[in-house]
Amino acid sequence: MTAEYVLRSLLMLFLALLSANASNWLYLAKLSSVGSISDEETCERLRGLIHKQVQICKRSVEVMDAVRHGAQLAIDECQFQFRNRRWNCSTLETMPVFGKIVTQGTREAAFVYAISAASVAFAVTRACSSGELEKCGCDHNVHGVSPEGFQWSGCSDNIAYGVAFSQSFVDVRERSKGQSPSRALMNLHNNEAGRKAILSHMRVECKCHGVSGSCEVKTCWKAIPPFRKVGNAIKEKFDGATEVEQRKVGTTKVLVPRNSQFKPHTDEDLVYLDPSPDFCDHDPRTPGMLGTAGRQCNRTSKAIDGCELMCCGRGFQTEEVEVVDRCSCKFHWCCYVKCKQCRKMVEMHTCR
Repeated sequence: MTAEYVLRSLLMLFLALLSANASNWLYLAKLSSVGSISDEETCERLRGLIHKQVQICKRSVEVMDAVRHGAQLAIDECQFQFRNRRWNCSTLETMPVFGKIVTQGTREAAFVYAISAASVAFAVTRACSSGELEKCGCDHNVHGVSPEGFQWSGCSDNIAYGVAFSQSFVDVRERSKGQSPSRALMNLHNNEAGRKAILSHMRVECKCHGVSGSCEVKTCWKAIPPFRKVGNAIKEKFDGATEVEQRKVGTTKVLVPRNSQFKPHTDEDLVYLDPSPDFCDHDPRTPGMLGTAGRQCNRTSKAIDGCELMCCGRGFQTEEVEVVDRCSCKFHWCCYVKCKQCRKMVEMHTCR
């Protein structure tokens, strides 16, 4: 084994570790002790950022609160979309916030990268439209009369700015390494797929103007979709994600389906390199691998949230618990709703 071979192997391992930890910026969601990110000195103290992200922070301090909001948005949406799966996006107080799960090239990591890139684009775009940022505002490129005959007006969401900032901030770790290994290619592809989930669901909102509510004149603007719709779209791509491998085409490294019988993935599809673990058992050597013991399950479901699959065949226990719900709600003029509290016993099933 030559010294050159050892050095090359160490370099590849170092690059792979850098790529695997590219989601560390999500730790911004845990920085509740930090107030508004309002000066360059705060950028230096933010954990989870690499040097180039710190430099972006310093150049765009006013945008960083939106980035932090995007980090929390990504975590919340991940936990909603995976609430009924064995791995449910539980977070840690360390980096990476999802544990070592995202350092593997699995479908779960693909989802995390896609939803994270989308969340930054979404949060920054929303901050632009709400007037929080001096560097951007409404999208003034949307103007005039549309082919459908309505007048573009109002404040169209500046998704171009949000996407561009997401690309520069989220992708910077992979793009800064030059010749990218396969994991970096996977991350970059899924980041872009997440942003495209917003672009492909942009909507047109309109308002009618005229006497007595008639629609003599209609003004419209472009709006980003609710983030839940973005999360739903990315979750669908997760369910149909393509397993890929790196190949060299000419002088370019690309990702292609591992199974040649599968059709090539599109820019909007998620891709992954490695099969997922079963997530059944707690593994203290793998932070974030919490297992399913103690998780609630659905006794009547045959899907992944059902007790048979969720509990990995270990069985489950059932107990009756008292729950308190609002009931007998009445609207009182004007303007509040008053409800009673009703107690009832329900069966709860938890994995052994």
